[in-house]
Amino acid sequence: MRRHHDGKTFRSIWRHRDWRRLMGKRWKFRPENSNWGDFGEDDQVGRLNLITPEIRRKAAAEVKEGIAFCLSIPLDLPGGNLLVSNRMPPSRTIAEKNGRPFVNFPFCCDNPQWNDIASDDAITIFTQYSTQWDALSHVGYEFDADGDGVAEVVYYNGYRGGKDIVGPSPDVEAGARHLGIENMAETCVQGRGVMVDLFARFGSDRKFVGYDDLMRVIEADGVNIERGDMLCLHTGWTKAVVARKDTLDTQLLHDSHVVLDGADEKLLRWIDDSQISALIADNFAVEGFQNASPDGSANFPAMPLHRRCIVELGIHLGELWHLSELNDWLKVHGRSHFLLTAPPLRLPGSFGSPLTPVATV
Repeated sequence: MRRHHDGKTFRSIWRHRDWRRLMGKRWKFRPENSNWGDFGEDDQVGRLNLITPEIRRKAAAEVKEGIAFCLSIPLDLPGGNLLVSNRMPPSRTIAEKNGRPFVNFPFCCDNPQWNDIASDDAITIFTQYSTQWDALSHVGYEFDADGDGVAEVVYYNGYRGGKDIVGPSPDVEAGARHLGIENMAETCVQGRGVMVDLFARFGSDRKFVGYDDLMRVIEADGVNIERGDMLCLHTGWTKAVVARKDTLDTQLLHDSHVVLDGADEKLLRWIDDSQISALIADNFAVEGFQNASPDGSANFPAMPLHRRCIVELGIHLGELWHLSELNDWLKVHGRSHFLLTAPPLRLPGSFGSPLTPVATV
């Protein structure tokens, strides 16, 4: 819930804990910076609710040349598991039929009168290995949503770990009973994308970009970000990974190019107030991992931007996108907006999904 005064947006009294007693069956209190309940008690798509038919019409108006850009890297990149040790490249196998590989398979084996030939294969993938969307079930944290003095594991809109997001057990299938990536897919994820070029300003050196740095780039480049836009941040990281796919090392993967500084509260508040519908970057994780707390506390989130965006605001994060070619075209033509079509796989219960986003200009 929001109010507007003198052209400025500020948080209503609902943001205060003493007034956040709502009737939702999952929670009595919501985190201070969250929007739980604003899109409905049972909402599972968060800020994608801002992509309305009007927003889609506005996005379609950005198509002037009819040129399309593929915004994904090949599914087998970034290669190996140097980036994330528990995520592995896709593994392909060949389907079989009647005990023989289904490659150049003659249909006459099934019916002597048929003369067709076909090939089938299968693939095992880690859903967040390559170009991806994070589902709203991807990140949660402990918060006392009941007001009983005991923190529970909560996800966006108060959905619970152990009930709505469940782990494997002998009698329970692991996955997201709520907030799975299929909810995102069902919105079709088509709207207006807006590009901010961080690489042109900061280059390939590692840098944590906060609110002030981001605002300088946006203002200098004259980028207009409006309600419902999907914000894309070009850092150049993915272009470097693709170029060095056969010689990747930990310095490039973990200690190069800019990342957002999720510990910058001004940045997090701007992301909320900007009313963007999604946040996307061509790097790993959008933000950098935090090695220390800004206030010196012993316990702190490694990824505070993930916490604010995914858990508290319902903003899906797109990671490892391939934005350089599109960014270069936009700069040459003095543009920053485009039609973005980016649905994930409609995979029930998944915590994330690979995708091949398409930008049309």
